[in-house]
Amino acid sequence: MENYMENNSVIIGGEIVEGIEFSHEIYDEKFYKFSILTKRLSEYEDVLPVIVSERLINLDEIQVGKIVRIEGQFRSYNMQTETKNKLVLSIFVKEIEFAESDVMTLNDANFVGYICKAPIYRKTPLGREIADVLIAVNRTYKKSDYIPCILWGRNAKFCENIEVGTLVKVNGRIQSRAYEKKLENGEILKKVAYEVSVSKFAKS
Repeated sequence: MENYMENNSVIIGGEIVEGIEFSHEIYDEKFYKFSILTKRLSEYEDVLPVIVSERLINLDEIQVGKIVRIEGQFRSYNMQTETKNKLVLSIFVKEIEFAESDVMTLNDANFVGYICKAPIYRKTPLGREIADVLIAVNRTYKKSDYIPCILWGRNAKFCENIEVGTLVKVNGRIQSRAYEKKLENGEILKKVAYEVSVSKFAKS
């Protein structure tokens, strides 16, 4: 039997920077969303979305400025808009506790999944090798989470010609990346993408 928690496991710490608000309801269980700020060792800060069930914590305790340690999964769902489907990513909480500031750089994500699109390999103007990879991670009830990953250097080169459908193991950290999208009318739209910056990558 497949162990879905081992396929998709995230341990992360951060400071709550956006207050809690209602997200959705499934089978009379309400889920709420908020955001946490976590730090890289470089001191760069990532702000990441979190989803938590009302059954796991007293919602009144989720307050801006508090520091939490979360164990859970990095999940995705397709949000349908008028023109296209958008992949929406968030950290889904399995366990949550309040913590001290020493967890602010804790960000460990592990996945076992299948390459579901041909990797996009490229080099920066300075010659640094990068590859974008999308992996499908199985979940219960025959669902899958689609996790965007970015690989660097030797890992990027290794996956350049990897075949769609290959089972891989990935370890890294969840990061946010701000970017700008230019609309047809010339307007600039500021957006944020979430992805896993991969430190270890191997065929499973």
